[in-house]
Amino acid sequence: MIVIYNSMTQQKEELTPIDAGRVRIYVCGITTYDYCHLGHARMLVAFDVVVRYLRARGFEVTYVRNITDIDDKILARASENDELFSDLTARFIETMHEDEAALSILPPDQEPRATGHIEQIIAMIETLIAGDFAYRADNGDVYFAVTRFPDYGKLSKKKLDELLEGARIEVGELKRDPRDFVLWKSSLDDGVGWDSPWGYGRPGWHIECSAMSTCTLGDNFDIHGGGTDLLFPHHENEIAQSESATGTKFANVWMHNGPLRIDNEKMSKSLGNFFTVREVLKSYDAEVVRHLLIASHYRSPINYSQQSLQQSVSALERFYIALQDLDLSGAKSLTNSRFEKSFYTAMDDDFNTPEAFSVLFEMAKEINKLKAEDADSANQVGALLVKLGGHLGILQQQPAEFLRSAVSVDVDGAEIEQLIAAREQARADKDWHKADQIRDQLAAMKVVVEDGAEGSSWRIER
Repeated sequence: MIVIYNSMTQQKEELTPIDAGRVRIYVCGITTYDYCHLGHARMLVAFDVVVRYLRARGFEVTYVRNITDIDDKILARASENDELFSDLTARFIETMHEDEAALSILPPDQEPRATGHIEQIIAMIETLIAGDFAYRADNGDVYFAVTRFPDYGKLSKKKLDELLEGARIEVGELKRDPRDFVLWKSSLDDGVGWDSPWGYGRPGWHIECSAMSTCTLGDNFDIHGGGTDLLFPHHENEIAQSESATGTKFANVWMHNGPLRIDNEKMSKSLGNFFTVREVLKSYDAEVVRHLLIASHYRSPINYSQQSLQQSVSALERFYIALQDLDLSGAKSLTNSRFEKSFYTAMDDDFNTPEAFSVLFEMAKEINKLKAEDADSANQVGALLVKLGGHLGILQQQPAEFLRSAVSVDVDGAEIEQLIAAREQARADKDWHKADQIRDQLAAMKVVVEDGAEGSSWRIER
């Protein structure tokens, strides 16, 4: 039984798919006007683990993650660059896919774009107007009337009266109520918009996700996810307009991943602590970054720092050192073992990755113990470690590949192999002074040499 914390009910609930054995999940994706930053990566990796694990447990998963490719920020950046907004978004969608691949994030089954669903967006707005849930202002804008949806605030637990305090109507807006939100923005016929029954313009952000999710997964689906920063107003508004348009419950379970902080501060360009994924990957192995993003529970905040990255380096080294020298080519992973049961028990409980990692560390310790006692058993536990690590999207490299990689260290693998061979010859000749000299030379290159029964191996000191 898998239980998931539902942000709507604020408690854990058993996952009961609408269609037995099949899970339909929609996650709010990225607005593509810049490179992906670490906050984006946190969301992408969190739900990648959710999808991977559900599939590992036998569910047929339809995973939809949208792309926002029309938005005020996109238009502003395109104007700054003096380029078409479509060229801007195409470029950053490509870089997003590159970053995802680097972090071993599996592509979603469907990746709808807002600009590809204008017809469906217009149709949903027409339905809302016909049901008196929305209205057209004199300037051509269309707004959702919040007071027409009695359950508004049920996700965020905000009260309508509380929302009225401090609410205001911006210059140029013609809302009937300051709490109303835009469904369609009128604009000049400047090539950035579409014709509609209310005139030329483009959709508001919230209605885009309602149209894309219901078009791909149906009016009612199993899980809707995203970052905690989207809970209000984005997800609250999605619920209001979707349920008003369809007359049925929108998503059964709401999942929200926690924020990412930099040295315990909110990531912000103004604070000078803003990092893109590709900037970080210049200094750290992608698996190290991925480990950092999943080592904490998905609902918890993550603190990104040099110390936390080094902790991820050390954790992965423990796993890969345990796995090196094993023969996994024909090894069958243990089935129904206490390790596997403990791992699944942890992950079944709202995808508890910290507890799952404690099981993996116990396995690494067991492998190191078995290496000298029972090679076959060590191989079997090793095969299971790789299998379970795969459910989290880690431990899929060859041990030597990971242990000898260090993005920030300039090493020549061929030179290191020659030095190790020379050291082994010196040891064979009992020239201990020369062997020690070579070991010191390697240490100066940040190369750690480890002597074993099968000979010497090496890795980078991180």
